[in-house]
Amino acid sequence: MRRTRQVALVGSTLLAIGVALAAANLRPAVTSLASVLGDVRASLGVSTAWTSLLTAVPTLCFGFAAFLAPWLGRRLGMARAVGLSLLVLTVGLVLRVVDGPAAVLGGTFIACAGIAVCNVLIPVVVKESFPTRVGLVTGVYTAALAAGAAVGAAITPGLESALGSWRLAVGAWAFLSLAALLVWSAGARHGAASARPVARKAGAGRSMFRSPLAWVITVFFGLQSLLAYTVMGWLPQILGDAGVGRTTAGVLLAITMVLGVPVSLVVPPLAARWRSQSGMVLVLGVLSVLGVLGLALAPAAAPGLWVVLIGVGMGIFPLALVMISLRTSSGADTARLSAMAQSIGYLISATGPFAFGVLRGATGTWTVSMLVLVGLLVLLTGLGWIAGRPRTV
Repeated sequence: MRRTRQVALVGSTLLAIGVALAAANLRPAVTSLASVLGDVRASLGVSTAWTSLLTAVPTLCFGFAAFLAPWLGRRLGMARAVGLSLLVLTVGLVLRVVDGPAAVLGGTFIACAGIAVCNVLIPVVVKESFPTRVGLVTGVYTAALAAGAAVGAAITPGLESALGSWRLAVGAWAFLSLAALLVWSAGARHGAASARPVARKAGAGRSMFRSPLAWVITVFFGLQSLLAYTVMGWLPQILGDAGVGRTTAGVLLAITMVLGVPVSLVVPPLAARWRSQSGMVLVLGVLSVLGVLGLALAPAAAPGLWVVLIGVGMGIFPLALVMISLRTSSGADTARLSAMAQSIGYLISATGPFAFGVLRGATGTWTVSMLVLVGLLVLLTGLGWIAGRPRTV
């Protein structure tokens, strides 16, 4: 037996709103820049290699910074750790629009460091503060995340036209992260500490790196992230090269993200009720494969259909998040698995946007890049089938 302090955040309505608003800030940093990437390249006079590096920066940062998230959560407490991450995000969003190529890369890295901490810690907040509503709150969280991604893609080109500058349009998203920080600061309150004895489970505190299931979930998470960030980083360019107008391409990217809202509200609650999530993974994986194949073979024939298939298929992301909670038996295990899956997983996914662009430059076509992506989606579906079986790490 050991004595432990119970200091989970109080699962209030205001905390749930804070979780949702924080989630809404976890993708506009990426999609807002992607939606005006052509103008950014022209303004800065940068190369395709620099652009490929920029699209890889978010996932690289998510991977490296995610290692620090559990330590920050323990050191500062969840309220302060998430609040600090939102402050870092806000600073990064401002810094990346004040100067040239180096500032854009550096500010994006700083902003994404803040996002990385939220990525890891918010699923822990959900499991510990809303233990009887994990599926529902995860659904709200991922729906808000998808909505933020969609709005970032859809509105930024219009903001650029209205404000006359991509810098002002991209930098304006700092106001949303500042609002999230204020709401989080008001709603995140730790419960009264107690010191009741709690039995230590056999194997508690063991390394997740020794668990085969944890590795399956990690690679599964990495591959679904690879799909998401490749789509967010390159879809407008793919559609543009196929003859789709810039505004239409931005709207289609937004549709891809918007579809995540209803999917996120449905998938996690269903997944939490079902003993196995393997069938759900299979359906979503097949839809993604069909969408990417359509873009590879006939991008201009039915771009709306392809992005709808991909957008629904990307519902595998909220499923991956809820499975981190479902495959663990305690908040501590959730934190460890979340850190492992998101740190290593995002490092895996970072190769996607960069390699995707490099292959395009080497071959002069998107076809090879997308066929490679199809192969990775088949692997993703197989790993998700394994991860969806009802057991814990």
